[in-house]
Formats: sequence, structure tokens, C-alpha cells
Amino acid sequence: MIPIFFQFLQKGFVVKTKVGCSIMTLLCEQLDLSPEYLENNIQTIFLDSKPVDDLDTTIIRDESVLALSAAMPGLLGAMLRRGSYYAQMRSEISHRDEIKSMPLQEGRVIIKLFNLLIPELGPTFFERGVWINSKDLQEFFKKHLNDFQTGLENIRVDDEEYDIEKLSKMEWTSGEVFLKLRAI
Repeated sequence: MIPIFFQFLQKGFVVKTKVGCSIMTLLCEQLDLSPEYLENNIQTIFLDSKPVDDLDTTIIRDESVLALSAAMPGLLGAMLRRGSYYAQMRSEISHRDEIKSMPLQEGRVIIKLFNLLIPELGPTFFERGVWINSKDLQEFFKKHLNDFQTGLENIRVDDEEYDIEKLSKMEWTSGEVFLKLRAI
């Protein structure tokens, strides 16, 4: 049932974490991705819409948007890939950090996953929990009401059990909802 929620991963979800650290620190130390997985599977990284090459020196700020992708095909994919021979062709648009360090502080990072990373990392992020736009979730439940009628055991919101029909009619009052999914 979790794959039906994958659309939220590409649109973007929020993790509340420490900011003021490098992308490497965020991904490996705070979000528990292994350095080997990062090196071998996450080939293209954008921070605030700019391609990133150096994960150790690029700093995550509060409300940064971090897009992660496996290798993309073609010349464009090769140009955007971290450390690619063709990366020099995009030097004008590559991310450059003017600030070398910032104090660590609580913050929010918007993460977007693409292609192969969605099924590989999605379940892990959902199990940890992610913040998503409440209106998007409300529309999602309305749109997929019939999909959930079969195959969904229960839904809990704030430790209260809901049936999917009640959830689809619920008016969400906050701007974001903490969504945590667990595959059974």
C-alpha cells in the first residue's frame, strides 16, 4: 500500500532536523544513509535548484530544498551528475556556498526524491515520518478513497483510529501533517 503514497516524495516533503551542516552530514549522520549508498546511488543532487558537486562543504540552511536523484540518462544527465567530467559545462549554474559555516540549529529541509530513489528510500522516510501539506493529503484521501477501501487495515491520526471514509471527509486545519507509514 505504501507505493500509492510515493507521489508525496517527488512533490516534496519536510524533515525537521538540524541545519547549518553539510549535505553529507545531513544525509549520513542525521538521516542515516550510508556513505556507500550516497556515493553509489545518489548521483545527482540539487540544493535550492542548483546542482551540487561537493557534499562536504555545501551547507544546508533552514527551508532549503534538497532534490536527490539516481543517475539520469543522456548528456544532460551526465552534465548534472556529481563530479562528472561534463560538470564544467554547468559551472555557471552550479551551487556555490558563500557561507563556509553556520551554527547548528533546529530547522526544516524540504526533500524531493526522483526515479529509483523513490522506491529505495521512500519506505524508510515514511517509517521515520515526514511532514506534508495538509491540503495535499486531504485531496489524496478523497481521490484514493476506493483504493483504500480494500487492503488497508487501519489508519491512526494522533493515536486515534479512523476509517478511510471519515478521514477523506475530514477538514484539515493545520498547514502540515506529520505522516508516518509502516508496511505490514
